[in-house]
Amino acid sequence: MKKLLPLVVIVGPTSVGKTNVSILLAKKIDGEIISGDSMQVYCHMNIGTAKPSIAEMGDVPHHMIDIINPDEEFNVAIFQKQVEDHIKTINQRGHFPILAGGTGLYVRSVIDHYDFTPPGGDSAKREELQKTALQLGNDHLVRLLNKVDPISASRIHPNDTRRLIRALEVYYSQGKPLSDYQYNCDEMEPKYRLAYYGLTMNREMLYKRIEERVDLMISRGLVDEVKELIRMGYGLNNTSMQAIGYKEIVEYLSGHTSLEEAIDKIKLNTRRFAKRQLTWFRRDKRIVWKNVESGESIEEIANEIAAEVEGQFCTM
Repeated sequence: MKKLLPLVVIVGPTSVGKTNVSILLAKKIDGEIISGDSMQVYCHMNIGTAKPSIAEMGDVPHHMIDIINPDEEFNVAIFQKQVEDHIKTINQRGHFPILAGGTGLYVRSVIDHYDFTPPGGDSAKREELQKTALQLGNDHLVRLLNKVDPISASRIHPNDTRRLIRALEVYYSQGKPLSDYQYNCDEMEPKYRLAYYGLTMNREMLYKRIEERVDLMISRGLVDEVKELIRMGYGLNNTSMQAIGYKEIVEYLSGHTSLEEAIDKIKLNTRRFAKRQLTWFRRDKRIVWKNVESGESIEEIANEIAAEVEGQFCTM
């Protein structure tokens, strides 16, 4: 079997402390951080995506942050290819790559054998579906997709017309769902020498931290950040602006809700997102879980992981 490159992975729900732990860990093991967050790739979207500041990053190199504009196309296939390239070059520099983030499918696309390149589609069927979307709306596309590919339907945002049409086009032209092209069997050999960690905490405490983070985002200027994005020409027609925190503030700025209602909605949607993240990651039995509320400090948890990582990779 070929020699596998080492890769450290840190996952967990939003607000649990992945950024702080990964930065401390990187300093201890000579690592470089690769963001595993699907929204931190966008420039000009800083507060709502909780990007670490330059000061917080310290001297630790970070990758997959601020690489495209909010109206540019980005998906898991692009992410997978770019991150795999970063892992190779970081290892070539003699450093440890640390993939840290909470976007479950994006992380799995890197550490497991996902194939996002189904055969070409059917332009006639695509045009037909585009007309259907205009006449009957995205809700109709979602209903169609739920019948033939419920996995893809659960992954694609209902407002993302292009991806809904693509998933239906693949099914109608190839005879099998888009999701079938995405994951190859569990029996394939590993892609990396994984040191795979998850951070967790009591749900009540996590939800409290989420609410505090949302309040902090508002105080740091999330509303002004969204105003500036709208001034630059970005809106809900862009997938990036449908992210939690942005779509609710757009609704407020459009006069559909009050600011208080928008903030409450951000908190609710973020709590629901964290619950989905935990459900996703807990299915993966490879993850070594670290309880952030166990009495240990973030520094102690980073030290613990560093010792385990160095022990694992130095003995293989």
